[in-house]
Amino acid sequence: MHRSIFFAALSMAALPCSLAAQERFLIVHADDAGMSHSVNVATIEGLESGIVSSASIMVPCPWFSEFAEYTREHPEFDYGIHLTLNSEWKHYRWGPVAPRQEVPSLVDKDGYLWDNVGQVAANVRADEVEKELRAQIDRAKAFGVPISHLDTHMGALVSRPDLVEVYARLAIDYELPILFLRSLDDATAAKFPAIKEAAAGVVKALDEKNLPVLDGLAQFYGGDTHEQRKQNYYDTIRKLKPGVSELIIHCGIENEELKAITNSAARRDGDRRIFTSEETRQLLKDENITLLTWKQFHQQVRGRKAEE
Repeated sequence: MHRSIFFAALSMAALPCSLAAQERFLIVHADDAGMSHSVNVATIEGLESGIVSSASIMVPCPWFSEFAEYTREHPEFDYGIHLTLNSEWKHYRWGPVAPRQEVPSLVDKDGYLWDNVGQVAANVRADEVEKELRAQIDRAKAFGVPISHLDTHMGALVSRPDLVEVYARLAIDYELPILFLRSLDDATAAKFPAIKEAAAGVVKALDEKNLPVLDGLAQFYGGDTHEQRKQNYYDTIRKLKPGVSELIIHCGIENEELKAITNSAARRDGDRRIFTSEETRQLLKDENITLLTWKQFHQQVRGRKAEE
């Protein structure tokens, strides 16, 4: 079945003037770099294929340093920080970057970050969240990662209005774009009430700082087979509306390491194959969709403001 979370109605009010109003731009974004070696290898393959235009990195994860090294050697690509407040796998888990005693509301009885977003929303203190996320960003900078933007692992930062405020404050303080939508359709607003409550203020603050805001966003967990998932992606690409949208994928290699970590190994491997294929490249060309990075998006918005 075709199942999408977050596919927002588009608003063209703040589209950069150098991005033609009726054109379609797409950020193909790979989440979870740094999670494991197999995810790193697959994400790099996606970036080097020329179809994956952006990736974001989980700083608390054990394989962060490997991917950070790659970013230093390849600054031409687009790297965000996948701000992480939970650790969702059964045996492969991670704790905070900040000292545990300074962020006690963020960890479970075993000292790991909470298992799921519901537990995050129920337990964390916003001031401790901000301390931890600043530690993640600062660690990435210390490792030499050329950061293009910030986003949120599993949507934890949009689970409460006060966490949305932390998210926006990080964007402004670090002068980095965040994954956020300019307008919400009714289904998205109902699913994520914390975003609806804070959205207008956040978008206004981002606009004032010349930080870009997406027009559309899509991510898929469904699809019983590889072919169904590919069809879901292709249908979404064909139906993209004018503006700047992001399509979130998860690249992996279905090997023993990844299968021991997660039951999503096959789906992640499928995403890698779809978004390194000549068929997908040709589809984007046929649909006249221009791939975009967060760096380019940010530069376009700043350039537009400079011209005004």
